[in-house]
Amino acid sequence: MNLFTPKECAANYAAAGRAKTQMPILKMFLLAVLAGFFIAMGGAVTNTAAHSIDNVGVARMVCGLLFPFGLAIVVLTGAELFTGNTLITISVLDGQAVVPGMLRNWGVVYLGNAAGAMLVAAGCAFGGQLNYSGGQLAVFTMKLAAGKCALPMSGAVILGILCNVLVTAGVLLSLSAKDLTGRVVGAYLPVAFFVICGFEHCIANLFYIPVGLLAKAIPAYAVLAEEATLDLSALTWGNFLLRNLLPVTAGNIIGGAAMGALYWYCHGRKEAQ
Repeated sequence: MNLFTPKECAANYAAAGRAKTQMPILKMFLLAVLAGFFIAMGGAVTNTAAHSIDNVGVARMVCGLLFPFGLAIVVLTGAELFTGNTLITISVLDGQAVVPGMLRNWGVVYLGNAAGAMLVAAGCAFGGQLNYSGGQLAVFTMKLAAGKCALPMSGAVILGILCNVLVTAGVLLSLSAKDLTGRVVGAYLPVAFFVICGFEHCIANLFYIPVGLLAKAIPAYAVLAEEATLDLSALTWGNFLLRNLLPVTAGNIIGGAAMGALYWYCHGRKEAQ
């Protein structure tokens, strides 16, 4: 077979998660910056591709076709992604890692992901990348960011849970394959589902919302937003942190950790085997 069985995949991830918790902090942080960069690039690509598409369904399909390659690159390069690393619950339940080591990994990786994603956001905002279509890409970017900041907190948590069940499923499917094609396809399909459905991913939002906030602060883009009669009242750093990032992160942790626990219970524990 060209695949690992679920039992083998659970055992493989238990060992891999242990290694993640024992990684030197500098290496962990740098690999996390790299993952944040790749996920943010997926966001930059989808914004650019979809900004002039009026049909919402078509726009979501285009985003779903493009964004998942970011996760595929993360998996294939060995970068460290916070949302995927919620699966370290498998290692903890299997007795190969401890909770403090898992929390250490989550904290360092989250900060590294944030740094990588926000560097891309700054590059796009201040480097002129948002000038596509006479600045209409900037208008689209601000509109998208404002919508995310206006989500009800309960909705953001639920959308975060749904998102990370799919992201962690993508990680597990990718790690089940033994060849390049299988690993890419495994990562691709679940992530395409969450993007098309519009679920919320905290690391992606560390690009989507900051780039909108930075664009709002640039006078030329602010004028375009005013001409388009955009309501950007919800687009603030406070709303970004409290109404989106915090609840979405909580939802991502719940969804990913629950997926890891379920996978271990069914395939990893000795009684299940």
